[in-house]
Amino acid sequence: MLCVESCFRNLDIYKRAIEYSTRIYKFSAKLPTNEKYGLVSQVRRAVSSIPLNISEGAGCSSNKEFALFINYAYRSRNEVLTCPELIITLNLYKGKEEIDILEKEGVELSRMIYAFFKKLGGRIYNLGLKTQD
Repeated sequence: MLCVESCFRNLDIYKRAIEYSTRIYKFSAKLPTNEKYGLVSQVRRAVSSIPLNISEGAGCSSNKEFALFINYAYRSRNEVLTCPELIITLNLYKGKEEIDILEKEGVELSRMIYAFFKKLGGRIYNLGLKTQD
């Protein structure tokens, strides 16, 4: 699936990933400054990886290869999903409602990415874990 002329920008998952990344960046700016090189840096790297992998994968020459990059985006989204849990556990931010909204948006993005992954013919190889399709 060779993407010509930046066609990835037309993908709903790409648009949603950009929106989500922007929200996470803005949210992370509210975290304590002593987390600048810790959790803030980590969550920003992980969330920016989502649209970056989507756009990089769109330039692949096959759906199978594209699915690999979509899988990377999905895995990065899972990494971002862990950050709110750490933020709450470490008592770094008091606005639980805002965190809940970001988590809900992230779960929706995960579903979109996974659906696109399956559409491309991607397969999750089970390593003994039970998964739901």
